[in-house]
Amino acid sequence: MAAGRSTLKVAPRADFGSRASRRLRNEGVVPGVVYSGGEEATAFQVSEREVRNILHEGAALFDLEVEGSKAVPVVVKEQQLHPVRGSIQHLDLQQVNLKEAIQADVAIELEGADEAPGVKASGVLEHVTHEITVEALPTDIPDKIVVDVSAMEINDTLQLSAVTAPEGVTFIAEEPDEITIVNLSPPRVEEVVETEVEEETELVGEGEAEGGDDAGEGDSGDSDGE
Repeated sequence: MAAGRSTLKVAPRADFGSRASRRLRNEGVVPGVVYSGGEEATAFQVSEREVRNILHEGAALFDLEVEGSKAVPVVVKEQQLHPVRGSIQHLDLQQVNLKEAIQADVAIELEGADEAPGVKASGVLEHVTHEITVEALPTDIPDKIVVDVSAMEINDTLQLSAVTAPEGVTFIAEEPDEITIVNLSPPRVEEVVETEVEEETELVGEGEAEGGDDAGEGDSGDSDGE
């Protein structure tokens, strides 16, 4: 177990089925499974709070310690979330060999957005691709890929091909030139146009109102003449 790596401690799970899983979730407990190569998968249960603490750290690799067993290195294979509440419904983990390369999805984080000339000129920065699949030894999987956008001007686009992978890490992408990470568009002017239309409408309305008043006065004068 590598120093500094977080450990998720879990308990073995003996009860299975939708009813048992629902009961666990109602108690704030997440059912899960850890796969380990050709061996039989091990079912476990753990407090959702503990799972969220581990996932919040953002580390791709952590250790799993099933009660009564030695801790093993794992990565998240899949997590199922409640469609409305966002609570974790189920957690699938994969035991890994620290000496064999694996693939994992890693978040892409932007830095320097406030310093970009295009942003200062009121351009709109759009983060298009939020994560990328990488391949590396489990201990080399980065927590995140940081992309510097501080030099971007309006109409600039940054593709994956312009991003340098960390040492020992390979981006898994057939066409890096076709994967847009971020683009910087010109300022949006729809709101300004709408405002101008509203002002013109108000002016027209005022003109009609004034014309109506004049017409009313003329009618009144004819009546007096009678």
